[in-house]
Amino acid sequence: MSPHPAEHPVDQKLPALRMATSGLQHVAAMYAGVVAPPLIVGAAVGLTGAELTFLTGACLFTAGLATFLQTLGVWKIGARLPFVNGVTFAGVAPMTAIVASTDDKRDALPVIYGAVIVAGLLGFLAAPVFCKAVRFFPPVVTGTVITLIGVSLLPVAFGWAQGPDPAAHDHGSTTNLGLAAATLLIVLLLRRFTGGFVKQIAVLLGLLAGTLVAIPLGVTDFGPVADADVVGFPAPFHFGAPQFRLAAIVSMCVVMVVSMTESTADMLALGEIVERPADERTIAAGLRADTLGSALSPVFNGFMCSAFAQNIGLVAMTRVRSRYVVATGGAFLVLMGLCPAAASLIAVVPRPVLGGAGVVLFGSVAASGIQTLVRAGLEKDDNVLIVAVALAVGIIPITTPDFYHAFPETARIVLDSGISTGCLAAVLLNLVFHHTGRGRDTTDVTHPMETGEDLTGPVRAPATP
Repeated sequence: MSPHPAEHPVDQKLPALRMATSGLQHVAAMYAGVVAPPLIVGAAVGLTGAELTFLTGACLFTAGLATFLQTLGVWKIGARLPFVNGVTFAGVAPMTAIVASTDDKRDALPVIYGAVIVAGLLGFLAAPVFCKAVRFFPPVVTGTVITLIGVSLLPVAFGWAQGPDPAAHDHGSTTNLGLAAATLLIVLLLRRFTGGFVKQIAVLLGLLAGTLVAIPLGVTDFGPVADADVVGFPAPFHFGAPQFRLAAIVSMCVVMVVSMTESTADMLALGEIVERPADERTIAAGLRADTLGSALSPVFNGFMCSAFAQNIGLVAMTRVRSRYVVATGGAFLVLMGLCPAAASLIAVVPRPVLGGAGVVLFGSVAASGIQTLVRAGLEKDDNVLIVAVALAVGIIPITTPDFYHAFPETARIVLDSGISTGCLAAVLLNLVFHHTGRGRDTTDVTHPMETGEDLTGPVRAPATP
């Protein structure tokens, strides 16, 4: 027996070329998600084109810093898992509401930044308590939540496949859908008929090939590259010193709770996929990275940060589990924030091409959730009910976005997130069926932390979809 145990794949450093290309794949997978919130909020504020470019670059820069915190870690901060962090979309609705309620739009961003700073700091302090909820996430809950993450993301891919602008004449055209289908087919062919390094970067090659196919069709826009500056830096508090208003702070604190709930589910999902289950300590460290990253982000003009679920699908599909690959992706994000011209290269990839790749990535997450449910004891009627009701509750905002339209705006921050509502439903139902009354004696559905099982050892991970 070797005196030095083999290094876990999560901690392995790959050759430079593989590290760079795999890291770039992660950036390509999450780019559209990280730039959408600043574009939406910036448009609501009424920023100029140059200011929108600055705000987008700032969000890329802060996403890179938050990714460093999450993957490399400092002290008790960072899950040290292959997590990409970026601007959470859960904050878009309340941030636009803050903009609408601000008389002078020049104060809107400072008010948002002040609220995010406070919410981030409070979340950082609450992380050690919040992480204890992991004992209520047995396979029947985590499998349901992982499935919901994938299902919730699939409509995003479908929207990308139709085109970037719902009001455009070519939205949902045969050209756009054909590009998405071609990209999907290229990725599938590469995954089926290649091996090794090429197979692992199939998504990146599919994005490149899809973009090349789009050029003669006139779908690719090189305008962002021509107009972008080579060098830029998100100067601290560019839009003004943060302002602290109670209503805005309360609103962003609610978003922080939602974000922490989703991040907990994401960490549990990724822990299963990379064969390093997330225990309380890992989740607490990951939540500290999320919340500290959020608190620091406004300093450089960014927004609240959270783990990006779509990148979990990339890890599940490629089986490249190294956190240093994702840290390399974080370096690319920082570079893009400092070099708008570099950021614009990713922006050249047409949205339908991203949609075709997204079907594979997000579908892989849902498939991983189903594989977790396979070992969740579904031969028991109680577990079937938990999964059935939680999935139904989580799918409501996906299939019927206006279902909760009569509820207060604050409540809708939670209710309109299928991941959050499905997760809460699964946890509550698991409590009712397995932690109260006669159900509390059930042991085969409990989380390993309740049985004393070692959470750091290997578990059977879902197979590659």
